[in-house]
Amino acid sequence: MNTTATATPRVFDVTAESFERDVVERSHHTPVLLDFWATWCGPCKSLGPILEKLADDYGGGFVLAKVDVDREQALAGHFQIRSVPTVMLVQDGQVTGGFPGALPEGQIRQFLSQHGVEPGDEVTAGAGQADQDPGEAIARLRAAVADEPDKAEHKLELALALMAAGETEEAGGLLDALPTELTLEPRAARACSQVRIMRTLADAPSATDLEARLADDPDDHAARHLLGLRLVDAGDGAAGLEQLLELLRRDRGYQDGLPRRALLDAFNVVDDEALVRAARRRMNSLLF
Repeated sequence: MNTTATATPRVFDVTAESFERDVVERSHHTPVLLDFWATWCGPCKSLGPILEKLADDYGGGFVLAKVDVDREQALAGHFQIRSVPTVMLVQDGQVTGGFPGALPEGQIRQFLSQHGVEPGDEVTAGAGQADQDPGEAIARLRAAVADEPDKAEHKLELALALMAAGETEEAGGLLDALPTELTLEPRAARACSQVRIMRTLADAPSATDLEARLADDPDDHAARHLLGLRLVDAGDGAAGLEQLLELLRRDRGYQDGLPRRALLDAFNVVDDEALVRAARRRMNSLLF
């Protein structure tokens, strides 16, 4: 491989012979990111380490399959690769997205999030085991922020610790002040979405009242929006996403694209990956 000396379970070379097994079949249960590269390609040398780092950071959320276009000309021809680096995402046996050239890490994280690729169970489990005492964690992170006030990563970790302790107002203020690129980090994106949903629901009617409003007027878009978020916040992701998708179907331009923005926030907080992926496809079919 171009930047990694040996293959790992998350980063590996792929050939025409192994493509069906390692990419197509594997993509039915784990997203596969295809990196088309060449040894003589300068941008490939900067992109490769970023992709490999992300494969490790995501802890099994996706795997990285690297294709040397000089050695695998048949594969490059099949995918009509005209320049390197070129990256493609394969899910459920199909190419669902991609981009040419070397993008910065933040934009690649955003690309993955837009296609429903989130950190795997290893990352989630690790986060749940760390800092068992919320008070100690918050105190430690406050000290880190005081020592290095310009380091945004400390503020993100403090915001996440505050969210876990239920201190959403202070956490929201910290998240609001983060650099845009850092908010694309999956944990930050989830926390930002949670804060936006909580703020929207702060003075909202109950789900029962909202359902009554919709029964009286199915075109009460404000009620449908709030009901969808209420259901998502209560843990009923399927019903909540259904309401938000119906709002998009009825009026995708409502309040300058509010249905799409609400769905993207819901995607970040609903834990059922299969449900989110199906809803995301429905959203895309309604938009495009």
